[in-house]
Amino acid sequence: MKNIILIFTLMVFASVSTVAQTPKGDVLFKGGDVITITNGTLESTDVLVRDGKIARIGKNLKAPRGVEEIDISGKFLMPGIIDAHSHIAGSAINEGTSQVTSEVSMEDVVDPLDVSIYRALAGGVTSIHLMHGSANVIGGQNETMKLRYGTTNPDDLRFEGAPRTIKFALGENPTRGGRSRGIQPQSRMGVENMLRTSFQQALEYKKKWDAYKADKSPRKVAPEYDLRMQTLVDIMAGEVLVHCHSYRADEIYMLMKVFSDFNIPKLTFQHANEAYKVAPELAAFGASASVFADWWAYKLEVYYSTAYNAAILTENGVLTSINSDSGELIRHLFHEAAKTQKYGDLSDDEALALVTLNPAKQLGIDNRVGSIEEGKDADIAIFEGHPLSIYAIPVMTFVDGVKYFDKANDGDDQRLYVSPTSTIEEINIFDRETQHRCMEDAFVMDFNQLFSNQN
Repeated sequence: MKNIILIFTLMVFASVSTVAQTPKGDVLFKGGDVITITNGTLESTDVLVRDGKIARIGKNLKAPRGVEEIDISGKFLMPGIIDAHSHIAGSAINEGTSQVTSEVSMEDVVDPLDVSIYRALAGGVTSIHLMHGSANVIGGQNETMKLRYGTTNPDDLRFEGAPRTIKFALGENPTRGGRSRGIQPQSRMGVENMLRTSFQQALEYKKKWDAYKADKSPRKVAPEYDLRMQTLVDIMAGEVLVHCHSYRADEIYMLMKVFSDFNIPKLTFQHANEAYKVAPELAAFGASASVFADWWAYKLEVYYSTAYNAAILTENGVLTSINSDSGELIRHLFHEAAKTQKYGDLSDDEALALVTLNPAKQLGIDNRVGSIEEGKDADIAIFEGHPLSIYAIPVMTFVDGVKYFDKANDGDDQRLYVSPTSTIEEINIFDRETQHRCMEDAFVMDFNQLFSNQN
């Protein structure tokens, strides 16, 4: 019996050890036009990747022994695209039982088998910000992820070391949801009051813990721990970055006043359709915005929008990104970035920064990703045609130097095609939710890649 227990224990530790080490690749990209974002475009340039990091950028580089060499002459190499607002790979996105749910986290509901991850990779996306929904004034915590598709372990998708973030929401989503669920607040002014009340309660909670820590008595008793309140304390300390669903300029301005009153240093507005109306105020506060390229009029509070929003914000010095909030739009965020050249005349680097470096800064991961620089993670997208061209085609996508999408090879006979008429027996390795998606929407999945870590 002891031997059985020992063997089981060793298997568990071996499994944990394997999961903790995500794959890192070695590859030399030869002869492509390298769009660095921070240092212009380098024509006919090589990029050497070692152990998942960009090791060297230059001309006439030689592949070290055992390193794969990929000729990308005539193609474009750019940083992997980063979606600052996504809901793919999440099996649930709203905890709607209260208007304050800062104790819950999206990390607990990551679905690594969601085929939308693969589809995002096929659009050059390498990282996403998996966000809680907007049903609450103060929602749950989000999860920043790398799209390492092909694992069954959600932890393998975690962006190691990324700062914690949380979802807030203003406007119709929480107030309409509050009315439907019979919970407060149910008005826009009530939203502001709930924010102020919640932060004030968190300050009182912090005072109790500060007093406990300062008490040197051996008989002291700790206050009751409250994860909801502690998360709000961490927000005020700048340890959790707030990303707030918003549309109207008056509410955007209101939240900046609330944050100023509570000395909260960082804030990103999501959607922010009317942010262009308060662009100077956003810049003065140091707030950033993650917006749609040209979505609006899908409900009343987003009627007063403009496709020039991202360009106006950028020209006013506001750190701006373009996001998808969509499992479909995520596949061509490079097209969404290109729209800012029609609506605003942004430069190539300014436009592409909207889906690379700028979202990386908003998520606090720009020291690792978002540009092609030596020492950064080798999260890379290869395109036929310039990424801002309507004719651009993503052909390869790498995360940590490991290839997760290859247009040339991902349609061969090693892949299973699941059609809308496929039987459940043909797809019985999937859970019921995935089976349902399979039956509704044909897709291709690489089983060798999917289960490579299981052998």
